[in-house]
Amino acid sequence: MKAPSVTRRQGLLIGGILFGLITLGLLIDGGGQLIGDVAGVFSVSYLASAIRLTVPIAFAAMGGIFAEKTGVINIGLEGLLIIGAFGAVASLYALSATPIGANIWLAFVLAIVASTIVALLFAIVCIEFKADQIIAGLAVWLIALGFAPFASIIIWRRTSSPSVGTFSTISIPGLSALPSIGPLFEATPPVFLLALAVPFSWYLLNRTTFGMWIEASGEDPKSLDTAGVDVRKVRYAGVLLSGVYCGIGGAGLALNTGQFVGSGDTMIDGRGWIGLTAYLIGNYNPVGAFLASFLFAGLEALQLQLQQIAGYDVSSTLVGIIPYVAVLIVLTFVGRTRMPSAAGEHYDSDE
Repeated sequence: MKAPSVTRRQGLLIGGILFGLITLGLLIDGGGQLIGDVAGVFSVSYLASAIRLTVPIAFAAMGGIFAEKTGVINIGLEGLLIIGAFGAVASLYALSATPIGANIWLAFVLAIVASTIVALLFAIVCIEFKADQIIAGLAVWLIALGFAPFASIIIWRRTSSPSVGTFSTISIPGLSALPSIGPLFEATPPVFLLALAVPFSWYLLNRTTFGMWIEASGEDPKSLDTAGVDVRKVRYAGVLLSGVYCGIGGAGLALNTGQFVGSGDTMIDGRGWIGLTAYLIGNYNPVGAFLASFLFAGLEALQLQLQQIAGYDVSSTLVGIIPYVAVLIVLTFVGRTRMPSAAGEHYDSDE
């Protein structure tokens, strides 16, 4: 028997009720005066914080797009972010004891290489040995989730690293001096890399021959093979790009804070899974994925800001579930996302 479906109107109603209950709880805890103080939260500094928090989510989302559009579903984005974050801090810590010194850019590159190597292993398992992509992706996440804290204990005798160096803030001459909005043009390198990566990714996917190959690999690999393009190489390229992007996202997060936290779900704390949701909401479009990532990061920044409002007993539990309620509401608006036709399917050129 066919399961009853939920209409969009019903979904909006459910989402609205949940969001309303959270808001009501916040107002009750805040003595009914929280709205006025919340209005003051939305400032330029809040916007800058939201953009900074967008970095790991958006890079993971764009990495997932490149992999899945070639036909390889990579749900191990969370694990690749963890490898990137741990690799950056561990590399910087190790470099500080060498004649090279604590070169933060070298540590950044080494972290990207580490994440890309893990992505390569994932690609080999899925493309050469035709392993189930979902199970392989979960394995990447679980291995990273166990390896990073274990390696931290070996190196630092605890799951979290000591403080290491952080990226210095870069200011755009002229723009950073603008009144009111100037702080938006003062950020760390990963933020500016994100600003470049979004249009670059869109252009690569939509205006280049390589982007056409990626599209064909995920939609009709047989036709791509008939045209003389090696489907395996295109899929390897897509998965490796997911490793590069996740390496940038994880390393950017760790080197912005100057520490790797390995307790619990590690400092990545589900950002890879949110990135996966973001590119589905964005319908495999880098710009849409970035906007969805910014939405989730903005809610996270709002959560942190609300918990710092003095004089109010704001429920951290209620505030903490705002991003997840927002996911329900946004998915209701967006509706069904169309996956690439050959996503998750193995391809053999001998067929």
